[in-house]
Amino acid sequence: MTAPEPAPLVGRDQPAGSPEQLRPRRRATVSVDVGGVLIGSAHPIVVQSMTNTDTADADATAIQVAQLAHAGSQLVRITVNNELAAAAVPEIIRKLRGLGVGVPVIGDFHYNGHVLLERYPETAAALDKYRINPGNVGAKRHDEHFQTIVQIAIDQGKPVRIGVNWGSLDQALLTELMEANARLVEPADSRDVMIDAMLASAMRSAELAEATGLGHDRIILSAKVSGVRDLIDVYRRLALLSDYPLHLGLTEAGMAMKGIVGSTAGLAVLLNEGIGDTIRVSLTPEPGAGRELEVEVAQQVLQSMGLRSFLPQVSACPGCGRTTSTFFQVMAQQIEAYLKERMPAWQAQHTGVEEMRVAVMGCVVNGPGESKHADIGISLPGTFEEPVAPVFIDGRLDRTLRGDGLVEEFKRILDDYVERRYPARTLAGA
Repeated sequence: MTAPEPAPLVGRDQPAGSPEQLRPRRRATVSVDVGGVLIGSAHPIVVQSMTNTDTADADATAIQVAQLAHAGSQLVRITVNNELAAAAVPEIIRKLRGLGVGVPVIGDFHYNGHVLLERYPETAAALDKYRINPGNVGAKRHDEHFQTIVQIAIDQGKPVRIGVNWGSLDQALLTELMEANARLVEPADSRDVMIDAMLASAMRSAELAEATGLGHDRIILSAKVSGVRDLIDVYRRLALLSDYPLHLGLTEAGMAMKGIVGSTAGLAVLLNEGIGDTIRVSLTPEPGAGRELEVEVAQQVLQSMGLRSFLPQVSACPGCGRTTSTFFQVMAQQIEAYLKERMPAWQAQHTGVEEMRVAVMGCVVNGPGESKHADIGISLPGTFEEPVAPVFIDGRLDRTLRGDGLVEEFKRILDDYVERRYPARTLAGA
């Protein structure tokens, strides 16, 4: 497959060294409206997640969608795999809207999406987007089934994500490319042929969708794999082929540390190159645990890259032989929790508070310096240091704290700082 010229990067002219100027320039894309959430290079990168409940259980699914939305997921995908699940979708949406949760809900279809969407028109109307896997919409009748879903999307005014997966690739297409490769004088590595097949599946499907009548600005692409280097290679190449928005994510990332590190490693490289318009961190939760962690990780990846702000960032030193006390660790943990607790109220009342930088440092070596670089910071005394804790606000020493009430006093200082520093939001229509 011959790649066209790279899609241009977009960005605004900013003074050298400004936060805007330092952000990665985004690959230019069209904008796709998913239930009021705009996806594309002209908009902030969108965080999404997916439920793991039985969709036929409308109560459990609505509750988990609401939990994910509350955690910060801007889009939530649900499995629609059988008739019971399809029949439950309108009730799930009604329950969510009754709870005041307006998050767009996406239907995830494999194998039988063409049947379910035709059979349950209320479900087709209720969903905000359809995810189609071109690798499993049928074999001999692949194009027919694919076009059925696309036509329903056209009729309902819905966008689609054409989501190719390494583990469920279109076998007919893969066989075709493998056989063609085998006939070459110098055959390519099978991994490269697999990547070619993923890219061909995504682009052929997008072309077929547009030929069927779906608007160019109604399509999002993804090509997910489970290896970090494979992910980077696939998306670098996919980014050159069109101006469709791209959904990024390492599929089957794994549990806990493995999944977090792998997803972060892959996403960070691509995001830093301006590739990606919506992301998901696909973590396997601990038994009985919720899915909110994957939302928090996705947010932290974007915030660490300087692409979006969700919560005030807390800088805290790792500790060393100068910080034999655990007090600074406890305080950093308590301040992190306090910021998370206060953010809903602060964000409702103040503009820009999510960009606040807080430092909780453990000794005199880097403590004052880091605290000066933060918006507000405290430097605790290390071992054998004078038992005082200077507080710095906007780069200047503001006061020095002593005694056992440091944490509560610093919390009050934080509250006062937010009130003074961040402008009050104006009510709509006021």
